Amino acid sequence: METLLNRFIRYVKINTRSDESSTTVPSTANQVEFAKMLTQDLKDLGFSDVVYNSTNGFVTATLPGNVQGVAPIGFIAHYDTADFNSENIQPQVIENYNGKDIVLNARENIVMTTTMFPDLLDLKGHTLITTDGTTLLGADDKAGIVEIIEALLKLKATPSIKHGDIRMAFGPDEEIGRGANLFDAKAFNTAFAYTLDGATVGELEYETFNAAKAVIKLTGVSVHPGTAKNTMVNTAKLAMEFDALLPQHEVPEHTEGYEGFYLLSSMKTEIEHGEMSYIIRDHDKAKFLKRKAQLLKNAEYLNDKYGAKHFEVTLFDQYYNMKEVIEKDMRCVDIALKAMTNLKITPVVKAIRGGTDGSKISFMGIPTPNLFTGGANYHGKYEYASLNVMNQAVDVIVEICRLHAAS
Repeated sequence: METLLNRFIRYVKINTRSDESSTTVPSTANQVEFAKMLTQDLKDLGFSDVVYNSTNGFVTATLPGNVQGVAPIGFIAHYDTADFNSENIQPQVIENYNGKDIVLNARENIVMTTTMFPDLLDLKGHTLITTDGTTLLGADDKAGIVEIIEALLKLKATPSIKHGDIRMAFGPDEEIGRGANLFDAKAFNTAFAYTLDGATVGELEYETFNAAKAVIKLTGVSVHPGTAKNTMVNTAKLAMEFDALLPQHEVPEHTEGYEGFYLLSSMKTEIEHGEMSYIIRDHDKAKFLKRKAQLLKNAEYLNDKYGAKHFEVTLFDQYYNMKEVIEKDMRCVDIALKAMTNLKITPVVKAIRGGTDGSKISFMGIPTPNLFTGGANYHGKYEYASLNVMNQAVDVIVEICRLHAAS
């Protein structure tokens, strides 16, 4: 049997980066190959009902319960990784970490310092898994995958721990916001579930942003600059004017906690044609709706100002604050809190300044809060995971299953 660490290292070495420009599901062939490998792994480990659904990219399986009359619960993680170099990932294992700066790559002089990342100081004595400084690691979210597998293997090997049916689901394309769109909640059929997609020990999250994307198409007028007076309309200038109408401090670099924001995530302009993309985020639904309305209002104002339709705004809702669903039935949160308390882990309940697959799955009828995995510094070369915290996440999953059966 593979250990948690060995399985984690094997999985993270496989490039499963998703691709926003793709229209396939999953968005990359590498993800398909990983999903098929994972499907075979779960079969080899003796889990039941192991299926790879080629329509939505999810791999699902079940650990049958050993007691009757207990509603199934589930655990979910994603296997794609973010938009950062994922080729030739070479994890480094640091045993009994000494609490000092970590040289990730001596040749390139890439160092992860405790000054830049002070949370490292809390992990002295832990076993850390880091990158080699040239790629991401993929703990987001392969740490979640291996923790779920390890926890269910422990339950499988320990029949004295009573539990109902436990379902697992591993999906694609979470990092590009599409992974859970086709999730089959009806087939998953659980009372509630948890995503394993958080970070530091104790994290428990059941609030996310409400999220939308806005695309603003800009139309200008291109003429020779020598004869452009009172005729040329430059979309680069239009874009600057549009953005200036938004609250300039309501951006990610100036907000925290429950403060929402607008993010101008991309912009491309020529004189006659241009396009801007924004992401809009707010935990408060009323403020979220107001933010979307502000973009439409800006376009209307400027079109009226210039007497022509230079701005066209298209809005796409991406996900909503799962608190709306979960607060109606807090069993999943209460059990997770009790599990951590029983294990002497201090719960850290906070709102996510982002979203998870649970954001969408909750609105499909399965309340799905988010649990910690032990990873940190996601989406870049300083990403790492603590093996000690990963093992704590395994223990929390096992305890949740036990408590649910006993409730």
